[in-house]
Amino acid sequence: MATLPVLCFPDPRLRTKAKPVEVVDDSIRRLIDDLLETMYEAPGIGLAATQVNVHKRVLVVDVSEKHNEPHAFVNPVIESAEGKQERDEGCLSVPGFYEPVERAEKIRVAAIDRNGKPFTLEAQDLLAVCIQHECDHLEGKLFVDYLSNLKRQRIKKKLLKQNRD
Repeated sequence: MATLPVLCFPDPRLRTKAKPVEVVDDSIRRLIDDLLETMYEAPGIGLAATQVNVHKRVLVVDVSEKHNEPHAFVNPVIESAEGKQERDEGCLSVPGFYEPVERAEKIRVAAIDRNGKPFTLEAQDLLAVCIQHECDHLEGKLFVDYLSNLKRQRIKKKLLKQNRD
């Protein structure tokens, strides 16, 4: 396992749409393990392969307090969404910033697990938010895209300045 470097906004590679995984093999399982290690080290509660410059439809989440309930999703598809909730969101690719974002309260997601087996999961509250957030990454979308242009530009300027200093 390895900790991978996380791309930071406004890196244009974060806007790349991830490609579907054809076969879940050892390389995908290694990617899942590396994503989990990177996420826990950060620390975070979710990480998409796009954020580490691997443009495959793979993401991991663990919203448990003890970080002992990891979920891996290969080729995730949100099949249904209902309700609304607004929570402050942060992102390992937008370090230090938290802003309110409206998302579905409950979702059903279909995906493939680390062993290549299809599954569906019903999620709500924080887990639902996290899965939606990470699925956005696979589409090249960031939580800052839900903010006003003014807020997004302020965050971009601050992060660019931090990276220069």
